[in-house]
Amino acid sequence: MTAAFETPPAGSSASSATALATSAAPLRITYPEDLPVSQRRDDIATAIREHQVVIVAGETGSGKTTQLPKILLELGRERIAHTQPRRIAARTIAERVAEELGSELGGLVGYKVRFTDQVGRDTRLTLMTDGILLAALRGDRELKNYDAIIIDEAHERSLTIDFLLGYLKQLLPRRPELKVIITSATIDPESFAKHFAAADDSPAPIIEVSGRTFPVEVRYRPLVPDGADTESRAADLDDTAYIDTAYIDTVADGPSTPGEAIDMIDGVIAAVDELGREGDGDVLVFFSGENEIRDATDALRGHLARQGARGASTEVLPLYGRLSAAEQHRVFERAPAGVRRRIVLATNVAETSLTVPGIRYVVDTGTARISRYSARAKVQRLPIEPISQASANQRSGRSGRTSAGIAIRLYSQLDYEKRPAYTDPEILRTNLAAVILQMISLGLGDIERFPFLQPPDKRGVKDGLDLLLELGAIVPAGGESRITSIGRDLAQLPLDPRYGRMVLEAKRHGVVREVMAIVAGLSIQDPRERPVEKRERADQLHARFRDPSSDFLSLLNLWNHLQQRQAELSGNQFRKEVRAEHLNYLRIREWQDVYRQLTRQATQLRLLTKEEARALELRAGAISGPRGDASADGRPGRRDLRETGADADAIHKALLSGLLSHLGIRDAEKRDYLGARQRRFVLFPGSGLAKKQPAAIMAAELVETSRLFARTVAAIDPAWAEPIAGDLAKRQLSEPRWEKRQGAAVADERVTLFGVPIIPRRRVQLSRTDPAQARELFIRHALVQGEWDTSRIDKRLTAFVRDNLSLRRELEQLEERTRRRDILLDDERIVDFFDAALPAEVTDVRRFERWWRDARGEHPDLLTLSKDDLVDAQQLPADDDGAYPTRLTLGEQTLSVGYRFEPGAADDGVTVTVPLPLLPRLDTAGFDWLVPGLRLELVTALLKSLPKAVRRNVVPAADWARKLLAAVPPDADVRELSITEFLAREIRRQTFTPVEPDDFDLERLPAHLRMGYAVVDERGSRLARGTDLTALQSKLKERTRDSVARVATAVTKSPLERGGLTTWSDEIGAGAGGPAGTLPRVLDARRGDTTIRAFPALVDEGSTVGVRLHATADDQERAHRTGVRRLVQLGVPSPLTYVQEHLTHAEKLTLAASPYRSTAALIDDALRAVIDAELDTAAEPDVSGGPPFTRAAFESLRDRVNAGLPDRMFQVVGTCASVLAAARDADVAIGRASSLALMAPLADAREQLGRLVFDGFIARTGLERLPRLTTYVRGITHRVERLADDVGRDRIRMAEQQEATTLYTRAGGTLPLAADARPDLVAVRWMLEELRISLFAQPLGAHGPISVQRIRKALAR
Repeated sequence: MTAAFETPPAGSSASSATALATSAAPLRITYPEDLPVSQRRDDIATAIREHQVVIVAGETGSGKTTQLPKILLELGRERIAHTQPRRIAARTIAERVAEELGSELGGLVGYKVRFTDQVGRDTRLTLMTDGILLAALRGDRELKNYDAIIIDEAHERSLTIDFLLGYLKQLLPRRPELKVIITSATIDPESFAKHFAAADDSPAPIIEVSGRTFPVEVRYRPLVPDGADTESRAADLDDTAYIDTAYIDTVADGPSTPGEAIDMIDGVIAAVDELGREGDGDVLVFFSGENEIRDATDALRGHLARQGARGASTEVLPLYGRLSAAEQHRVFERAPAGVRRRIVLATNVAETSLTVPGIRYVVDTGTARISRYSARAKVQRLPIEPISQASANQRSGRSGRTSAGIAIRLYSQLDYEKRPAYTDPEILRTNLAAVILQMISLGLGDIERFPFLQPPDKRGVKDGLDLLLELGAIVPAGGESRITSIGRDLAQLPLDPRYGRMVLEAKRHGVVREVMAIVAGLSIQDPRERPVEKRERADQLHARFRDPSSDFLSLLNLWNHLQQRQAELSGNQFRKEVRAEHLNYLRIREWQDVYRQLTRQATQLRLLTKEEARALELRAGAISGPRGDASADGRPGRRDLRETGADADAIHKALLSGLLSHLGIRDAEKRDYLGARQRRFVLFPGSGLAKKQPAAIMAAELVETSRLFARTVAAIDPAWAEPIAGDLAKRQLSEPRWEKRQGAAVADERVTLFGVPIIPRRRVQLSRTDPAQARELFIRHALVQGEWDTSRIDKRLTAFVRDNLSLRRELEQLEERTRRRDILLDDERIVDFFDAALPAEVTDVRRFERWWRDARGEHPDLLTLSKDDLVDAQQLPADDDGAYPTRLTLGEQTLSVGYRFEPGAADDGVTVTVPLPLLPRLDTAGFDWLVPGLRLELVTALLKSLPKAVRRNVVPAADWARKLLAAVPPDADVRELSITEFLAREIRRQTFTPVEPDDFDLERLPAHLRMGYAVVDERGSRLARGTDLTALQSKLKERTRDSVARVATAVTKSPLERGGLTTWSDEIGAGAGGPAGTLPRVLDARRGDTTIRAFPALVDEGSTVGVRLHATADDQERAHRTGVRRLVQLGVPSPLTYVQEHLTHAEKLTLAASPYRSTAALIDDALRAVIDAELDTAAEPDVSGGPPFTRAAFESLRDRVNAGLPDRMFQVVGTCASVLAAARDADVAIGRASSLALMAPLADAREQLGRLVFDGFIARTGLERLPRLTTYVRGITHRVERLADDVGRDRIRMAEQQEATTLYTRAGGTLPLAADARPDLVAVRWMLEELRISLFAQPLGAHGPISVQRIRKALAR
């Protein structure tokens, strides 16, 4: 039965019906009698009349939401604002109240929500969201459009609700006529009453109304045993109102065996089975998240399938936010036929946000994902936490709506009692940037002094301010935060500040349309659905829009697709298609609504012109609206990123403006990303970039669940953030240095943003950040050290550089010569000189050139150094003319001399520069005297190197050095006598002390007292340097010969060198200026002060000969001899055939066993021996012997060789046969005497045999000594045969022989003898064999007296 009341006029008694004065017919107000609030309407009305603020607390279903507005209307209130947390609630409640009042929606009752409103001129009650009321403050700071405000569902404590409550507390004293009603569930209403306490601190009145609920029995079934809980509950069972025997058993025994825990899914199944035994009725199971619901769904369905018919009549339904609308609606629809019970598995969305019908039982797992913002980590976290007591009661209360219910909690009562009473309000667990921005824009003062119901944490306030500072919405000013133009625009946008900043930045990049579409999509729940049973198909359809580099562009591609299809299809067709593609139609509508709202706001902020906004609104019009975006031919056309010409980089730059602290740089080693403030995160697995992760990304959000995930990401260039970040970017300079090529000082700059290196390294001009250091580097490196390119500058401007450089070189050379470092002042004096002369703004070459061009006219010598600026006059040495010459003349050669004072360096001391062609003929004569300026130090060091017995007669060394040098004649030629020979002679003369030149230990001389030789090529490039002239000559021998040849050829202007010659023709020597067919012995060429000398010679090329120029006479002699020999061989008939035909069989056998590869090779070697014998005889009238250099001499030689050649060849081959026969006998003797005790002498004998008889031994031995070779070989046999008679004696003699051999090898000799061995070494080589005869085979008789001492003297000559 319903009580009917007529709305009384304003001011009439509340107890009688009152007719409301409206423009329409009088309206009667009735109150449903079954609603608890109706039963207390008089108390509520009285409280409203007597108090400015009234708190109404009641359970869900008490009717407070729909009946309180009618009470206010009855009290005569004309303009009532009634807020709701959600848009759908505002619309549906407006419709219901209008229906109860018998009014059309938009008349007496209307509503305002985010995207639309339905109010009229006569509307007295306006349902709206909390955000709409908050937005009204911008144009109506005192809220004078309303005389009563109802804040419904205040217990939800959203950020907007808390802000409105604080603002109303400030507003009420200024508007005493304003009435405020706060409605709340029975969750801490006292806090609201205390917040709105009167001036005398009396709290606002609280009126409690009961809900339409039935008794609920709460049972505790903890998954983990709790001993403390068991004891406390066993002692206090009487205090529990609804507890049965099963509960008592459970408390005593635990869920399973004592001390054993069970899995949550198993606990839920056990609870469902327990409730099934209680009777029919739907079950609501609360889980913390989507994954847990999926696992439980599979487990429950499998469990029920095993229960037969009872399980078949039970339906399991999931319920969470990401489900499609159709799957969510199944929960609220009537159960299908045959289903007796439904089990709904839900997240905490079913706690307060919506009511699931028909629920009799509840299973509470006790956890939920609660969004918390971490001020420390700057990320939004979604941890799974135990719910509060209030949330637990809300969950349990869901079971008492239709009948008495049972709630099973899968945790202990002790656990429940230890939990916090209420869930933390949103103000304590979210970012406060949006609220702070609104407060600053509204001028509400310091947030810390704002009367919040529960003040936010100071860290949260600071973090909100930091985010606004990051977005450029505020700037610090005098200890406070001043809003910027960006901040004022952000405050007008109905978006999260991050998203709003993106829209504002899009204007600068010309991508407003694209960014608004993306931001609108980010502001709503993702319209892409993934039904459990069709997940693969949904992923396949959605993959069409995926962009491999950006999830944002994937969202934009989806938007473009929807825009295109909406323009092409009718409304019904479009709805069917989006459902078939697993897209949520309602969310798409919401997306378009947000986009249209942003478009209107963008017009007000001048981001778009009115025409652009109108066009975009038409394109994003209502689903049933007119079609737009036609192509050129009138047909609907697709508008995607490519066709619209939008720049993806521009879009990402705009988006980046709101995500500066959401950057990440990939760490390949740790396989994650380094983000702001050293946070590490990974890409969300559902991202299109998860498989191929880019080097740098930005993320729309960072959410922490099991770990920190980046969701909705895009690959970017982190350097884009620098111009957007402004002063937030931190710059670090390193390695300041001078760049010669740029003519400026540069440094490496590292740019970081919140610790993320957005620019790891780049080169920047140092003058922009540190002009003082840049100027110093310019002075030091360019002006002092000369590290700048003066070729690009006017020569007149750099004249001072050349003058200063010339003066410095002069003084530096003086230091090098005198081996001092105290003459030239250090560079700091020069730096000070230029520092005083240059103005402060001159920091690089460009600025210097501009300044000096003008300053030079007035002070041309301003930058020119004088000697007084560089040296201390007292430090200048006495006149050193001639003591340190720069050129050294020895004979006909004049060489340049350089000096360096750098102890330890390879070229420390004096260095003579030797042109490469001159190197072979240079000897050390005269160079050991060094230069006059260093001779005193040289002689002193030489005296100190003498043996002590001699040295004590010439001390002190320095005084004796002066005394000895005084004996050198002024015009003496130092090449005639080495300095050691001179000093030895003078010491003997002046001290009568026996001393020899070898007594001076040259190895003890310091490096700088040894003459150095630097070899340079034709271009002046140094090829090598050293103090050992012989080693340099050997090292560069081939290059020297080539150089000499080039010089000689250039002088003669004719190519003397040639090859392929087989006869001595007129071509040999052609171009040398001599007679035809004559090869000159020497070719001289002048190069400056030096004479280059070349030595032509014939060279052996195998089957031909050639002419080559050599660098030394020795090389000429060796090469020419072999060349002439080859030419003679080519000019005489070969005796090979004749000799082979006339050999006896025995001789053939003997020759066949020779070390030669063939008998022909042996005969050829014999021919060379014959030719060498003729070469050693007189070849020319004025020459005692040697190879010919004229055609006539060569022909004479050839004829001599050819005369009687066969007979001479037979003689040589016969001698050779006897040598080979003797060698065979010696080899047999050595083999026969083989014994371990005789190993050493036998090895020596075999080695001797190999050195006498080898491939090429005939020519190498020579015709003169070849007959004697037989004796040497027989001596080996003689020694071996008598070796066993006296081994000790042989050992003594072998030691004597080895001593002689060692002397020979040390002198440069080789065994066998080298083909080009010196004559003295050739003689000593055969003296060694005669010594062996005298030691081991005396009966064979040695030629002349022979001993080790004689060999030593022969080598010393």
